[in-house]
Amino acid sequence: MIERIFTGWTWIRAAYFLIGSWVIVQSALEGEWIGIALGAWPAAMGLFGLACAGGNCANGACEVKSDPADTNQ
Repeated sequence: MIERIFTGWTWIRAAYFLIGSWVIVQSALEGEWIGIALGAWPAAMGLFGLACAGGNCANGACEVKSDPADTNQ
């Protein structure tokens, strides 16, 4: 987990983390506690490199490949 946090940073991953962190801080200062949960989602995506913040959507890793022998044509 430590390796995942400290390696593989891209500008999109940093943006997710910074924007999520900014939403958390602003929500806490305003007393809008639901905003902390809403900011925690993109911050966690950026920190741990999850979903598109980890670059998994841009390279086609989310694509499900079908087995040619499995088609019923």
